Amino acid sequence: MKKYFIGLDQGTTGTTTLILNDDWEIHSQGYVEHTQYYPQPGWVEHDALEIWEKTKESIGTALEKGNLRINEITAIGLDNQGETVVVWDRHTGIPVYNAIVWQDRRTAQEADKLNEEWGKVIKEKTGVLVESYFSALKIKWILDHVDGAREKAEKGDLLAGTIDTWLIWKMTNGRLHITDYSTASRTMLMNIHKGCWDDEILERLNIPKSMMAQIRPSCEHYGNTDPGSFLGGAIPIAGSVVDQQAALFGQACFEPGTVKTTYGTGCFMLMNTGEKIVDSKNGLLTTVAWNINDKTSFALDGGIYITGAAIQWLRDGINIIETAQETENLAKSVPDTGGVYFVPAFVGLAAPHWDPYARGTMVGITAGTTRAHIVRATLESIAYQVKENMDVMEKDSGINIKVMRVDGGPVVNDFLMQFQADLLGIPIDVPVITETTALGSAYLAALAIGEFNSLDEIASKWKLSKRYTPKITEEEREKLMTGWKRAVERSKNWTSE
Repeated sequence: MKKYFIGLDQGTTGTTTLILNDDWEIHSQGYVEHTQYYPQPGWVEHDALEIWEKTKESIGTALEKGNLRINEITAIGLDNQGETVVVWDRHTGIPVYNAIVWQDRRTAQEADKLNEEWGKVIKEKTGVLVESYFSALKIKWILDHVDGAREKAEKGDLLAGTIDTWLIWKMTNGRLHITDYSTASRTMLMNIHKGCWDDEILERLNIPKSMMAQIRPSCEHYGNTDPGSFLGGAIPIAGSVVDQQAALFGQACFEPGTVKTTYGTGCFMLMNTGEKIVDSKNGLLTTVAWNINDKTSFALDGGIYITGAAIQWLRDGINIIETAQETENLAKSVPDTGGVYFVPAFVGLAAPHWDPYARGTMVGITAGTTRAHIVRATLESIAYQVKENMDVMEKDSGINIKVMRVDGGPVVNDFLMQFQADLLGIPIDVPVITETTALGSAYLAALAIGEFNSLDEIASKWKLSKRYTPKITEEEREKLMTGWKRAVERSKNWTSE
């Protein structure tokens, strides 16, 4: 009898469900978008209840397309969008406020103050910088600004969690309030050396520990879904991991020094550093890759806020394209950008700059600049940001990266992938299954229930679809990067809020 596994990728703009058979081919899939709320400039929110409903809809679509019933699923693994956070009433299950999204900048000034006083201690303990990007200050903001929230939290009536915690709580009808080590390492609240919530940081931020989820391995049978809450099925939930680490796992980057880059709303490069914690001196984050059988693997993380979202802006913001697909031919229709550089710092710059006050900047525009030049500059901006992070990653780790595995929607863009290989000066490998976040979470669930006996078995499933090799000289590469760096400097420290 065939076995089927669900990999559930709850992302920033929507929820993807992959149903994979036991030959590890995609049997069917579903995708449903959810609403983005921008109540003020720099604020980004989601409705957590909508995410729950859309998650069930996404799974329902995949089951229907695959002609399967929920009880035919062997196990489910999920990954989540990371630092986005929800605070809800443990008795009613109703959030006290919208989910505050990882891109949200409302706590930037508070982060600046905390950084002056506690920056070194927090970086040392958690591996991450004091930044509005992470969950901690978002939880504090909700407790400080929602009427009655702090009192309820102190009485033990409120629960906090990243989206994994929220979804598992809903799937199990409130039986499980858990997260995994990798997601916990994105909160700015977990001590990565000890693998637990840090009492000192919780106390400093006045966040009651009773709100926080239990930290569990990334690969474990946590419990079953509740049929009344979850599509009528009691399915083992057996894997949970943060999205970028799910992609690292799905790309079979199990050896120290292996690297993957995921292109999505933002862009995220991770290098597996094994059981070694590598401290970055140049703006990268140290994060947990996963915890399996009580063994923690770590990673260096270069995160970029805006990449695919810049293409979305060309479509929805300034309406110069109708579909993301047409960007490839438009970019190829001109020999270069005509000197145009676009720094898409819509919500500031992440690694390696960490400037929340940077803003989107387009420089080098002349009367000869056309729509095609702007589109090409937008695609190139993605590759430039990845190159900056790779250079820092090599410097911090002392490892020369030989090849980069890539995934996510934009990897189908032939122009972008070739330009990326040209800039990096190393081959770029695109796998057969590019939905590697959902794939990675499904692999973890299958490993937890004994479908795989080792990581080597999973690695043997990875298949190459296409390799891009560099075609420009080191001199050309350096010239392009010099222009990019000049443009980035002009975007920095633009606003004071």
